[in-house]
Amino acid sequence: MTAELLVNVTPSETRVAYIDGGILQEIHIEREARRGIVGNIYKGRVSRVLPGMQAAFVDIGLDKAAFLHASDIMPHTECVAGEEQKQFTVRDISELVRQGQDLMVQVVKDPLGTKGARLTTDITLPSRYLVFMPGASHVGVSQRIEKRSRA
Repeated sequence: MTAELLVNVTPSETRVAYIDGGILQEIHIEREARRGIVGNIYKGRVSRVLPGMQAAFVDIGLDKAAFLHASDIMPHTECVAGEEQKQFTVRDISELVRQGQDLMVQVVKDPLGTKGARLTTDITLPSRYLVFMPGASHVGVSQRIEKRSRA
């Protein structure tokens, strides 16, 4: 079977289609006017730490500083093992970051109105068959993969 990648670029949008064996497998459309920054990875610098909000503002080169909550900083939790379940507690933001610190961050929500983008330090690079998570301490296998193939 043949696989084709069709790309159509106009001033207002870009369309990409993946066709395998004559059947459309994937299609992606990106409009110029609605191009977001979700998924982009930046090296940012912490501009302010707000212990009362358990958050920090990070300069990633946009007009407004981006928002980083303590729960979005890896490693952000300490696991307390219990007999029936694991309990997670969020560590204090002051223990996790300091003003002027450089961080690798990924945008999880576009800026909207007066608010800046929302960030995480849990970097993920997704592809068709896997998700690369450089900060993860485990290997995960998709449930969509058959049990025989997972071994």
